[in-house]
Amino acid sequence: MRQSVPGATDVFVIGGGPAGLAAAIAARERGFRVLVADGAQPPIDKSCGEGLLPDGRAAMERIGIHVPLADAHPFRGVRFVSAASSAAARFPEGGCGISIRRTALHRLMSERAAQLGAGLLWGTAITGISPRGVHLGNSVVRARWIVGADGSNSLVRRWAGLDHHASRPLLRYAFRRHYRVTPWTDLMEVYWGDHCQGYATAVSHDKVCVALASHDSNLRMDKGLSLLPRLSARLAGAKAVSAERGAITGNRKLTRVWRDNVALIGDASGTVDAITGEGLGLAFSQAVVLAKSFESDDLEHYQTEHRKLAQLPLYMARLMLILDRRPWLQHRTLQVFQKRPEVFRRFLELHLGARPPLHAVKDGLTLGWGLLTA
Repeated sequence: MRQSVPGATDVFVIGGGPAGLAAAIAARERGFRVLVADGAQPPIDKSCGEGLLPDGRAAMERIGIHVPLADAHPFRGVRFVSAASSAAARFPEGGCGISIRRTALHRLMSERAAQLGAGLLWGTAITGISPRGVHLGNSVVRARWIVGADGSNSLVRRWAGLDHHASRPLLRYAFRRHYRVTPWTDLMEVYWGDHCQGYATAVSHDKVCVALASHDSNLRMDKGLSLLPRLSARLAGAKAVSAERGAITGNRKLTRVWRDNVALIGDASGTVDAITGEGLGLAFSQAVVLAKSFESDDLEHYQTEHRKLAQLPLYMARLMLILDRRPWLQHRTLQVFQKRPEVFRRFLELHLGARPPLHAVKDGLTLGWGLLTA
């Protein structure tokens, strides 16, 4: 039986992934009528590393999403690993990130949105937007605001005339798979190779999420793991328990993220390379700012705050990607982090927003001197 669709709403969110649900939750918390539509049926999965850093976890909790321990696995820092060396840093002040299967997160967020009274239109294709509202086939729903949360290939972005990038994006190809294996660390691990990067994060007491990113669209999981022997050794004998899923990742910055009554959020509004682990956290923070902008009827404020939120993750992504495909620089950087662990710790604090950005200049000089003398 087809769900009845109201003729009007305050906020219509196109896209029911985490970004869209976050926008719906934040708007409902401020009393707005909200509809969410997505062509898929829940739970919605997506290729991602499934880890939330402490700042992303805090942003998620600000919209009332508290993940039960039974659905998540904690991690307490980051380790960089190359063929010859490794370096680790713990989160400041005993902070803790969590890893959660994307499908489990989607279930929790869908339940939260429904509890708050958002209308959820699953299996509903949106065919366009216009000054009259949102088009669902032959029907039109009038909306005061329209939110595009339909991912990096956003149709809403194109329909609203917002598909203009501030610079040419540098894209990479990412693949993800889960393995049944006992976690070997309480850290999120980044494995640096000559041709690719691997990421390993435990999502339960017996499963590890492994992701691979490179500039080669043909470099899939099995071949990529063979190029990362230390990660491959960790997975020796482990059974793959999920299908390989792929996605495109990279830094993509738009000139504008709103026009008229349309605003973009999440990957539809620009992306930060997955190397930062900040995608979900950014979307949660954007949702809070967007809902406040609805309250003040000022989407220009959303534009300003959206740009501020992305500044540090984009900076860190560019910094991290400098190491990509530069084995000599990877080796020297890890040498510095090993010899001067406080430098790695300070960079992690900067990444999490726990250290003023101006300190990056001092830390950059320290790292640069270390690279020269390593």
